Amino acid sequence: MTRPEPRKLTRREFLKVVGAGTAGATLLGVAGCSHAEVLPDLPRRMPFGGDMNVVLIIADTLRKDHVGAYGNDWIQTPNLDALAKESLRFDRAYPESIPTICARRSIHTGIRTWPFVDWMPPKGENIILQGWQPIPENQTVLAEILKDKGYYNMFVTDNMHQYKPSYNFQRGFDIFHFIRGQTTDNYQPLGMTQPQKVGEALLKGNVPAMRAQMLQYFANVSGRRSEEDWFAPQVFNTATEFVELASGGGPFFLAIDSYDPHEPWDPPEQYLRLYDDEPYNGQEPFSVVYGPSDYLSERELQRMRARYAAEVTMMDRWLGRFLDKMAERDLFENTLVIFLSDHGHLFGEHGITGKPPFAIYPELIDVPFFIRHPEGKMAGKSSDYHASTHDVAPTILGALGIGAPEEMEGQDLSVLLDGDDPEQERPHITAGYHDHVWARDDRYAILARNDGSESKVFDLETDPQMNRDVAASHPGVAKRMFDDYVLGDAGGPLPTY
Repeated sequence: MTRPEPRKLTRREFLKVVGAGTAGATLLGVAGCSHAEVLPDLPRRMPFGGDMNVVLIIADTLRKDHVGAYGNDWIQTPNLDALAKESLRFDRAYPESIPTICARRSIHTGIRTWPFVDWMPPKGENIILQGWQPIPENQTVLAEILKDKGYYNMFVTDNMHQYKPSYNFQRGFDIFHFIRGQTTDNYQPLGMTQPQKVGEALLKGNVPAMRAQMLQYFANVSGRRSEEDWFAPQVFNTATEFVELASGGGPFFLAIDSYDPHEPWDPPEQYLRLYDDEPYNGQEPFSVVYGPSDYLSERELQRMRARYAAEVTMMDRWLGRFLDKMAERDLFENTLVIFLSDHGHLFGEHGITGKPPFAIYPELIDVPFFIRHPEGKMAGKSSDYHASTHDVAPTILGALGIGAPEEMEGQDLSVLLDGDDPEQERPHITAGYHDHVWARDDRYAILARNDGSESKVFDLETDPQMNRDVAASHPGVAKRMFDDYVLGDAGGPLPTY
């Protein structure tokens, strides 16, 4: 199968698309393409009076401790580090719920997804995790609010989970561009697969599922010819095209959601050599089994870590190209930029790989979070406020001077840019992941099941990486934190399904 040649939208075509006054135009992106079905001419919407653009960037599965701005000294993330120097950096940022869909529901609505009340497994969905369901119809999304204020809203992602229209992530966007082919997306027929690549894959641990994933993935990417055909480059190149076309045409909101560095970890070879230049003759850990890490040898774990680090650096490079284009267009002078991740990933820490719900450790729940204001407010400063994913929407609205709907539960973090404090002091924070919960304050963190059983306590003053359970020597801490923090934030007992 040959792929059609990419075609850039002309500015006139682009404005026809973004001029849509009702439902957004969904761009069903063939991997590597930039087609759009052009809508009829429609009146341009008038902005509400402000002219600040907004760029929201989400990088899936990016660990905070793999970013130089947070102290990492072996992974190359020069563009993230440069962005952090111009931003307010949050040192205590956590998703209010995990994983992918749960975190993004709160990002786009400003409403907590946890404690997963009235959750029902979506029809036809094979991911059965509490809270993994569409944005509820009765919840207003950020893009809808900005659209009403005259913003042109654009979304580009290769995150396959948001592709399904029933999940409602396209709401409010004039352009919703989805790049096909990530992981198990049923994009290309299996006959397109690359048998030699599947043969290279390390499949032990969960052989049938891993083989099926690799068969589909390598069919999807069989047409790659150059680095620009990898997914992170496609995402940021499309975003670059969008800002070039939108700049100067009124305020815009651009959401960029990169699935990298999520598995499968399949970067170009030059990135992998940065982190593993020793001979390696084993099978390649493109993906991972969620659970105990003892199915891997130490060398295989080392290789997996290198593949992940390589994906981080590749993502950073293409993010940098996008940021360079913004600079060329002088967009930093009137654009608010927010960068964050939804969660991290474990690579043998605590004896675990992947992101199983019982492993809410720092490697999984600590995420990077930056806010760059066009006037340079709080540039290079850091905050220890307990920031979270459901703070993103009210923060953007606050920075634009737009009142947030009452139902938004998150905090307006933009007030920190002016030296003020958010309305909620938030001395503690809670999070949920399927049938497990996590909470922390300045001294302790707990990890437990939804009913409070199997609880573990960690003293963050002496053990910030949560390696030693001290529940036995700190009696009463787990119950107090579960009752006061978890049940208090949830408003009562957690649902069980």
